This record gives sequence, structure tokens and C-alpha cells, in this order.
Amino acid sequence: MKGQPARHVRALLTLLFILSFFKVPAQQAVELNDRLREHIFSFGQIETLEDPSGRLSFAEVSSPVYSARFRPSAKSTPQTLNLGSTYWFRIRIDQKQVTGNPYLLEFFDQTIDDIEVWVPQKNGTYLFRRLGDEYSFGNRSILHKNFEIRLDNTQTGTQTWYFRIRSAQIADVIIVLRSVDYFIGYALNEYFYFGIFYGMILVFSFYNLIMFIAIRQKQYLYYVLYNLSVGFYEMSTDGIAYQYLWPHWPEWNQVAYAFALYAVGVFALLFTRELLYVKAKAPRLNRFILGVIALRTGFLLYAYFIDRSLLNYKFVEALPLATAFFTGIYIYRQGYQPARFFVLGYSFLFIGFLLKFLIMLGFSSLNFGVISYYSLGFCFVLEMVFLSFAIGDKVRILKKKKDKAQQKMFRQMTINARLKDTLNNELELQVSERTREVFHKSLIIEKKNEELEKANQLLQQQAEEISRMNVLLEQDNFELQHNVAKVTRDRVMSADVDFEEFSRIYPDKDSCYDFLARLKWQHGYACKKCGNDHYYSGHIAHSRRCAKCSYEESVTSYTIFHNTRIPINKAFYMIYLVYSTKGKISSHKLSELLTLRQSTCWTFGTRIKKVMDDRRKQLKKPGRNDWSQLVLD
Repeated sequence: MKGQPARHVRALLTLLFILSFFKVPAQQAVELNDRLREHIFSFGQIETLEDPSGRLSFAEVSSPVYSARFRPSAKSTPQTLNLGSTYWFRIRIDQKQVTGNPYLLEFFDQTIDDIEVWVPQKNGTYLFRRLGDEYSFGNRSILHKNFEIRLDNTQTGTQTWYFRIRSAQIADVIIVLRSVDYFIGYALNEYFYFGIFYGMILVFSFYNLIMFIAIRQKQYLYYVLYNLSVGFYEMSTDGIAYQYLWPHWPEWNQVAYAFALYAVGVFALLFTRELLYVKAKAPRLNRFILGVIALRTGFLLYAYFIDRSLLNYKFVEALPLATAFFTGIYIYRQGYQPARFFVLGYSFLFIGFLLKFLIMLGFSSLNFGVISYYSLGFCFVLEMVFLSFAIGDKVRILKKKKDKAQQKMFRQMTINARLKDTLNNELELQVSERTREVFHKSLIIEKKNEELEKANQLLQQQAEEISRMNVLLEQDNFELQHNVAKVTRDRVMSADVDFEEFSRIYPDKDSCYDFLARLKWQHGYACKKCGNDHYYSGHIAHSRRCAKCSYEESVTSYTIFHNTRIPINKAFYMIYLVYSTKGKISSHKLSELLTLRQSTCWTFGTRIKKVMDDRRKQLKKPGRNDWSQLVLD
């Protein structure tokens, strides 16, 4: 039993001895002196603390309890991977003596929404500063695309800086310590390279716009829009657009990159369709491209109007770019040569996207600082150059085909000219022979013409005689027709005829109205209102309008047909039937003969019979026995 405590003590001492070799690493402080021009904080020089609730205050974070929770960065460049969390970062700067050069801290990622900075002061307190791209660009103390804050180089000792970062998209927390002199030179060089990059985009775009105006091929227009979209995307991500294009629109600056990236993918696919003749060479692939464009458009609209967090998934653009890349490979394998430059250009672009994607997944060994940060821009430039080669190659092939076609056309024109000369010579011989034959035949034709002229004169005399005979026959036919019509009309007025024969005399309503007008105004016209005898044709057929009082009288007014709805020719025949049967025909018989309703026939027949009774004496007079005497009131 006594040996047991001794063994426990020895075990405890051994454990303490072993633990003495494993010290908890303290945060590395960066030494600041006049020889330092630039330093990028990485790994153990940056400590991080994730705040999922986003409610921790600076007082809590800087307290000993939370100070122990900060952990050194496991990556060279820390990232805010959890978009719903707030991240705290801490760095230490050790200043041995007062420096003669002014220094500043710079955040390299321009897409960070909100950066709260606690600047250490001489008296141990902290000064609060706020940065970020969700604030107006004019609020920055240094009007630069990145976020900078000045250091107080009069302080000495170790200073601890705290940063609270919140961003709607994954942010690279690249913190750089620079002297002001170095920063000025670096910034000038950076803007100079930006000028070259965007200048190249403008030059390429302007050149292809001129080509589009001259040639009117849509591939140039889509290439211009694609280049401009790339430029706007790069400007949106590197902060140039916020500085120069929309410095007072932070809300738009938060989403501008998403619309620019969407335009990059869509115009890349449209340019691919036109450049590689996808619609003709690969119809199924063309339909797939249109489907990808529609899908990408739907995703953008959904992300913008419903779930803004989806806008952070920039690598969704890999789908349209991969589609364009695959289309180039497919068309190239079919033997279309300009596609080789297209595939080469997109290969560089995919390398840039792949590098960015791997860095985002945590492959920190691929992060080479500025080179990897701007790798996508470099790849865009290379892709733009090779796409221009592809367009030039397409134009060269088209020119080559045109030259071949022209040469073939020239050869064909030469052959045609030779054939033309040969044919002309043969035709001249045939024409000369034919001319001799025609000359001999013309002599024969002249003789025949003389004989024909004599025959024509004889025929002309006969024709004149026939014309005179025709005139006499026409006169006889006219008189005969007139007599036949008169006899037929007289027969209708006095004898039994059926409706078919009656209809030949009065075939339609115009003939009936014409007869009624001649019967009504046979003794001349007199206005019923004013007695005037001058009239004009009325608005209704066969009516007459008084030239004095403008009273218009229809042809059926003041006749037995006034206000009747029976067809006028059937009404004529009904009067004839009632008159010829002396009123003894029944309404049933009239309905059968005229195909009218029995009630209609009874009503109008009764009206006719009443007029016959009223005019019985007048109808018995000699020469007054036709049925037309029943028409007029």
C-alpha cells in the first residue's frame, strides 16, 4: 500500500516532464521597422475566432476568456467559409522603435461587405473604424479599390489589432502590412496593369464592333458583349467598378458581379453557337446550349428575387463554360479547324477556374499570393487572344474558300467563253445557210401572198354582203322577239299560264318593279305631297324623289303591294291567279302553287278579292280586262 502513492507521484512527474516539451504556441508578432516594405500575414501570424451567432462584442472577444479561444490560421490565407457566421481575426505588430516611414494595413479582398477594425492606441484603448463594400466609396479615408487603414508609427511595443468581418460571400482575409511609399508605387503599378488589361478588352471589343458593323455577322457582336461582360465581372470583383462606375450605389455593388458573371456565360454560349456553326453541325448540341441558357437565366432570377445567398455560388458558371468547352472539342473533332484556337483559349480559362476552385476547397499550397489572386484575369486575357485567333482563322478559311470559289468561277467563265465562241461560229454558218433558204422561200411566199390578196379581196366583198344580210336579220330578229314578248305578255294578261311560264316574263323582283314603275307613272309623275312633276331617282331602286319637297315615293307605295312581305313576283302571280279564276281559287291551292303559308295566301288573296269587288264595274269595261287594273290604289 505504501508503494502505491510513490508510483502515482512518479507517474505524475513523468507526465509533467513529457508535457514540458509540448508548449502551446503563442501568436507570432510581426516586427515593424524602417527596413520593412511589405509583409503578408499568414498562418500563425493570424488568429481567428468564429462567432456563429454574430453577437459577440469587442469587450467579450478581447477578454481573457475568449482570448484563449483564438486559434492560429491553418491556411496561409484564412477564409470566411460559413456565410452565416461572423469571424474575428487578431494580429500582433511589434514595433521596437519609432519608424520614420508611415505604414498602413490593407485588406486585399475588395468583396468583403463589412470590416470592423479596433485600432490600438498609446493609452491602451482602442479606436473603432469601419470599412467594407456595403458603404459608399466616398466614406473611405484612402480612395483606393482595397480597404486601407493607417498605422500610428509613433507607438512602440507590441500592438494587438482586432478585426470583425462579415460577408455575404466567401472572403479571402488577406491582410498586408505596407509602407506608404511602397503602397504608392505598388498601387500605381497595379492601376497601370489594370489599364492595360481593360484597355485590351476595349481594343478587342471596338475592333470586333467595327467588324460587326462592316460584315453584319452576329459572332462579332456576341464576342464584343462577351469581352465587355468579362471586363465588368473583373471590375466588379477587383473594386475598379465600385471606384469609378457606381461609387454611390453600394446596393448594386453587392450583386453586380452576379449579373456580369451571368452575361459572361450566356454570351460565351451564343458566341460559341455562331463561331462554330453549332446549329448546322450539331443540332442536338445546339438545343442543349439553348437549354443551358434558359436554365442559367432561371437560376439568376430565382437567386436574385428569392434567395440572394445563391448568388455566391460563382462556380455555377462552370456549367455554361464547360458546355462551350465541350462544344469546341466536339466541333474540332468533326474537322472544323478554327475550333482548335477556341479549345486552346478555353483550356486556359478552365485552368484559371480550376485553380480558383481548388484554392476555395482548401488547397492552400496553390495560393501564390497576387499571382493566384489574379490568375483568372490572366487566363481571361489568354482566352481573349486565342478566341481572336479563332475568329481570324475562321475568316481566313472563309477567304480561302472564297478564293477557291472565285478561281473555279474564273475557270468556268473561260470555258464558257470558249464554248460561246464555238457556238457563235456554228450559229453564223447555220444562219447564213438558213438565210439562203429563207430567200428562196420568200420568193415563193410573195407569189402566194399575191394570190391570197386576191382571195382576201373576194372574201372582203362577200363579208360586206354577209354584214348587210346580218343587219337585216338582226332587225327581223328584234321585231320577232319584240312581237313574241308582246304576245307572251298579252297571253299572261289574259290566259291561263303556270308559274314557270309566268316567271319567264317576270323572272325577278327588278323586272317586277320595272313593270310596276311603268304602270304607276305611265301618265307622268306628280308628287303626292306638293303636286310637283319634277323628280330625281330616290335612294331605293325604282323610287322617285320630289325635286321640290324631297318627298321620296317607293315603287310599291299607293299600290296593292304596299307593306306586303310576299316576294313581288309571287305576289304578281297571285293577283294573276285570283283574277283569272275570278276569285274562286282557294288559299290552299295558292299555298300549294306558290309554296307559301296558307295563312299568308288567305290574307293577301282576301285583299285582292276586295279590290276586285270594289272595281267590278271598271273591270267589265271593254279593253279593261287585264289583271294589272288591280295593282294601283
